[in-house]
This record gives sequence, C-alpha cells and structure tokens, in this order.
Amino acid sequence: MSVDGAARYEDGDAEAKPSSSVLLNGLRLLESFSIAEPVLGVTDIARKVDLHKSTVSRMLSTLEGAGYVERHEDTGRYRLGLGLIALAGPLLATMDVRRVALPELEQLSARTGETSALMLWNGHEAVVVEQISSPKQVKHTAAVGTRYDTYASSSVQVFLSEMPPAEIERLFDRRLLVGPDKQESRDEYLDELNTTRRRGYAINDGRTSIEEVGISAPVRDHRGVMVAAVMLSAPRFRVTESMLEAFGLGVAESAWRVSARLGAPSTSRV
Repeated sequence: MSVDGAARYEDGDAEAKPSSSVLLNGLRLLESFSIAEPVLGVTDIARKVDLHKSTVSRMLSTLEGAGYVERHEDTGRYRLGLGLIALAGPLLATMDVRRVALPELEQLSARTGETSALMLWNGHEAVVVEQISSPKQVKHTAAVGTRYDTYASSSVQVFLSEMPPAEIERLFDRRLLVGPDKQESRDEYLDELNTTRRRGYAINDGRTSIEEVGISAPVRDHRGVMVAAVMLSAPRFRVTESMLEAFGLGVAESAWRVSARLGAPSTSRV
C-alpha cells in the first residue's frame, strides 16, 4: 500500500489516532524527494504534500534531528539524509536476489519458450543458482550448481565486462578461467567485453557448444553494482541470427526488472 493509500485508509477509520496521520505525513514528506529533484525547499515540499509551510518546517526539523534529512546551511534547502540508509539496511542486507528474480525468470521463459537462469559470480566462475526450464521437448538446461569457467560463455562475458582488464588478465594467467593464451587474442576479447558493456548483454552464439545459444545480462543492486546475471539458453537451431538482438533486449529487460526490484538507480539502465 502506498503512503497516500494508507492515508485514505486512515481517513476512513473513525478511531485512527492523530499520530498515525503525523507518521504518514512524514513519510509523504520523505517521498517528495526524487532523483530528478534531490534538493527541495520548504515551499516546494509544502506544495508537493499539500501541507502548510509551518507544519512542513516543524516536521523537517524533527527529521533532521533523526538524520533522515539534511539541511544546507547556505540555502536552507533540504536533501535526504544518511539516516535513511541505516533505516533500510536490514531490508537491503536480507534481500534475496534469487527470490526477487524468480518471477522474472518465469516470465522470460514464458515469453521466449526457452530456459532462463540466474547466475552468481564466485570469483572466477559463473554459477547457476536458479533455473526455469523450457517447456519444449528439445531444450538446453543446467542444474542448479552448474559452473561456467569458459571465457566465451555469455554469463562469464557479462561478469567480466564489469572488471578491470588487469583482473581479467590475472584470472587467465592463473588458469582460473579457460581463455586465450595469446595477448593479441586477449586484446580482441577485451574489446568484445567493452561492446558487451555498452550493449547491455552478452551473446554466446555457438562458441562453447555448436548446438547452443546463450544470452546474459547484468543484474544490479541499490548501489548500481552488478550482483548477478540473467541468462537465456536455447538450442541453436531455434535461434536465427535475426532473433539474437530481440532475445538480447528481452534478457536485458528482464535483468533490469530484477535490478529495479533490488533498488538499482535508473541511471544504471542500459
């Protein structure tokens, strides 16, 4: 229920306590800040929440004392405070990306008819932690716990695309990843990873298996940091070259929906 919805509920309750309305108004005040308008004056806030300026000013003083808003000394305008991070910390710490991703994986498989999976990175491999199998008789699947350590795998590509080149070189040098030995081949691969990062998804069109296509896209948390990947896998004979972009955009959209539920900033959307 939204704050406004809760307010309407309270308004219809003859026995609602005045403190409930004060609490809801305080939440509405906090919700008046946005990415587009991170800094607001008392007049701006009063207009947004439809309260008198004196009331808003008193509420802001209380919220400032608790650390939920901060006041700029020179302008007198307000922004959200770091106290909100502490307030949301328990939720953010316990947010289960696997649980959050499952509905999106189900929808992705329903739309495409292919197998979808959620991948996590263990430091040198992409690991399957959730999977929705294709309903078709001929399909590509990987059991939960399956690990990918081949540089051409779409899930490995998308995780590596977020890493510094020196870290990628270290993984290859230590044989923690199956990859090219020659430096010129590695340089070409790093260029491919740059393309993957700009495009927003990675493609493995038969590079690890002539019979399989894999497409992966990044999942980001509330910091904009990649924490997982959504992967779609399908028999190669069912995916024509003209379908790759549409599937790629679909996987990227599913990954973004998971990211949004994790609180990822909209600026991280490709």
